[in-house]
Amino acid sequence: MAETAQARGKRRSRTTASMADVARLAGVSSQTVSRVSNGYAGVNEETREQVLAAMKELGYRPNSAARALKRGEFRTIGVITFSLSSTGNVRTLEAIATSAAAEGYAVTLLPVAVPTQDEVRGAFTRLEELAVDAVIVIMEVHLLDAATIMLPPYVQVLVVDSDAGDHYTVVDTDQAGGSRTAVEHLLGLGHETVWHLGGPEDSFAAQRRTDAWRAALTEAGRTPPPLIRGDWSAESGYRAGLELAAHDDCTAVFAANDQMALGLLRALHERGRRVPQDVSVIGFDDIPESGSFLPPLTTVHQDFAEVGRLCVQAVLRKMRQDDPEHGTTLVPTRLVIRASTAPPPPGGGRVAG
Repeated sequence: MAETAQARGKRRSRTTASMADVARLAGVSSQTVSRVSNGYAGVNEETREQVLAAMKELGYRPNSAARALKRGEFRTIGVITFSLSSTGNVRTLEAIATSAAAEGYAVTLLPVAVPTQDEVRGAFTRLEELAVDAVIVIMEVHLLDAATIMLPPYVQVLVVDSDAGDHYTVVDTDQAGGSRTAVEHLLGLGHETVWHLGGPEDSFAAQRRTDAWRAALTEAGRTPPPLIRGDWSAESGYRAGLELAAHDDCTAVFAANDQMALGLLRALHERGRRVPQDVSVIGFDDIPESGSFLPPLTTVHQDFAEVGRLCVQAVLRKMRQDDPEHGTTLVPTRLVIRASTAPPPPGGGRVAG
């Protein structure tokens, strides 16, 4: 008895089906199957449906590696980052993945255990095995400047959160502008000066926020108080808050991120310093929970979704050689005013005159 097409399809599906198998079952040429599997135009809808049905029946899956070689791209973007514990890194990575998917690209994450040149060099070496078209790096850029780090050939690199615009294409939040806005808001409320709870010393973002804080106070004719550092965590903000609560002349604090501001609020509460009646507190990031702090936190909003979108768009332009130049793109911030900031207490820091 003659074997039916369906029976032949089931028999073939037990082994790996080829493009030729799909072409025979669909009654078309292998070239037509190739055009359908690669999403090319010029195939009428009836033929396309016929080919897709044959692919499904045979369990045929296009060879993505072969297609990548033919096209000259893998449609995959690598992302190298040190930490997934910080709010900024996680939200930036989420935005990059979302924007990449919208462009038809996958994302391969390469975490670096510790911020050393050997680890970074190892991450780039692994890229040669992972077949990516471009790399977005979320890390301190000075590690990329080591002569021992060899970038894979033909792989475009973009850096997030850096001051390396002379050497790389960079996308970043306007850290300095956001910090100035925070300080100016507190001075505008009548505070004589603004204390700063800064981030870790080895962070570019923390350094830019600190530099802008100090510059804004100096330009306003105010003396910057001693800098107090944390490590981005709420616990470090709590420890700093215990220290700041001991300063009776401290009526306003700009925390370099919302998590440290959260710990700061707790410490001030425990020491009997009311927010905002005695001390105003402002953060940076505008994490989703910041509006639920007690009191709700005034903070600088970072548009992580826009940072991610611009990262993907910039790296795609580099891949297509439409925008090969280095430079920095800054994403604007905005101040979100809530209940944690207010004028200083009477006689507690207002500017005379």
